[in-house]
Formats: sequence, structure tokens, C-alpha cells
Amino acid sequence: MQSKFKTSDDSEIILTELMQPNYSNFSGKIHGGFILSLMDKAAFACASKFSGQYCVTASVNRVDFLNPIEVGELVTMKARINYVGNSSMVVGIRVESQNIQTGEVKHCNSSYFSMVAKDENGKSVKVPGLVIRNNNELRRFLRSIKRLKSSNERDEEFKSENFKQSQHDVNLDSYNVKIEFN
Repeated sequence: MQSKFKTSDDSEIILTELMQPNYSNFSGKIHGGFILSLMDKAAFACASKFSGQYCVTASVNRVDFLNPIEVGELVTMKARINYVGNSSMVVGIRVESQNIQTGEVKHCNSSYFSMVAKDENGKSVKVPGLVIRNNNELRRFLRSIKRLKSSNERDEEFKSENFKQSQHDVNLDSYNVKIEFN
């Protein structure tokens, strides 16, 4: 029987991997797609650990690559649950690289993965609630609510059946766009 409520500590995953030459892109930096793959693994492990269920990735919210990662650096991903719904969870992931020779640590990326818990038949299942114990955890939870709400509002606003050009008073002159309606 799983607990009705858990802390974000109950979900914490730390994944560390040495960056090898075969992970690099044409410019000699670690390929962003490889980092995304590692992040997805960390999100899966974190959400599954918290929920006690198999989890799938529903969406990834904004991925900003802040600093390049070099071959030979250690990359550490720290993942934990920031928000829970009924069957969904938002996993916050922080990616850092460390130069093994100098010890310098760089923040390379932060991202948010929405994960959904599934049963053996692929049906969504309820996840434990989240115990919030401090101001930082409350900030993360509320930020997730705001991100989800604004995403849903934007999706609704720009659905083709809802879109009204007159509601968007934007001067497109400063953008690299040419409009030619037929």
C-alpha cells in the first residue's frame, strides 16, 4: 500500500555520467539531444520512484541550454517532484557539468517534465499527494500551477476555432515575417 502523501525528498534522483567523445556534436560539444535523453531518464526514474508506478513523459516545458558541456566533464542531473495532480507530476531537473581537472561547476540547463503514472494496462492512475515543507517547495509548486494554467490558456486562445486576429494587436513590422493572405 503506497502512502497518500510523500515529500519531494522521496522522489529525488541524482544521475551522474562522464561525457564521452561519442556524445559530441560536430562542434565538439555534447549533443543537446543526448542531454535531453538523459533528462528523460531522470524524469522517468524520479516520477516512478515517487508514484510507485510506470510513468510516461507527457510534455517537456522549455529547455534552455545555458552553457555548453565539454567532452570529459561529469554531468549531474538532479531531479525531484515539484507538483502533483491526479495522475500527473511535474519533475524539475537541474543539469550541471563539472570539469574534472579544475573542479569548476556550471549550471547548464533547467527544465520541467510533465509525467503521467500508468498501470499495467496503460490507464492513468492516481499518484500520492505532495507534502510541502518549506518556502522553496511552495514556490516550485505554485510556479508549476502558473506554468500549467498559462499553457492551457495559450492553447485555448490559439486553437484554430478560437483564433481571432482582431484580438491580437501586434505590430509585426519589427519581425522577420511577410504576410501574404490569399
